[in-house]
Amino acid sequence: MRVVIAEDNVLLSSGLELLLSRRGFEVVDIVTDADAFLAAVGRHRPDVTIVDIRLPPSFRDEGIRAALRARRDHPGLPVLVLSQYVEHEYAAELLSSAPAGVGYLLKDRVSRVDEFVDAVRRVASGGTALDPEVVAQLLNRRGDPLATLTRREREILGLMAQGHDNTSIAARLFITDNAVHKHIGNIFAKLGLAASDSGHRRVLAVLAYLRV
Repeated sequence: MRVVIAEDNVLLSSGLELLLSRRGFEVVDIVTDADAFLAAVGRHRPDVTIVDIRLPPSFRDEGIRAALRARRDHPGLPVLVLSQYVEHEYAAELLSSAPAGVGYLLKDRVSRVDEFVDAVRRVASGGTALDPEVVAQLLNRRGDPLATLTRREREILGLMAQGHDNTSIAARLFITDNAVHKHIGNIFAKLGLAASDSGHRRVLAVLAYLRV
């Protein structure tokens, strides 16, 4: 699986390259600014990209802007964005670009190697990967009808938004698959989302609701 990394911190980019290479990825390019990232995507057509939100020269939003442009130029390009802090506007903007094949993780999550690699693979396969802290803050920023969800339903909604399937949710919460299915049905009913949607399409529907 071929990866392009856009990260100006040499220690972090080198660490990412080593980590991913040891897990079977091929890091085909590491760049430090937005223009170089766009050029690298066009040149290599990677399977997945990892982009820091803040890149030179202003270290504000060059990374996310470049990621969004790359997805416009190359529809379906998987992008995993890294950020030092939860930035709601950027998270919402990334999701609104089309939530398939996108991820938003805090940089601290990289140190949890298995979780990080799983997120990269999930995004590369067209799934979603949202940092639990991002999900929690997005949920807390919304009012009704989220207020009608039970604690368990909110837990399950958060895990769905992170990209976990029913079996993974059941294992993490120590409940049965049938219980998860029932809770998800209740969630979609309360949120007014199509109960007939299943699997990844239901995750996308939840993300579409959260980004409003």
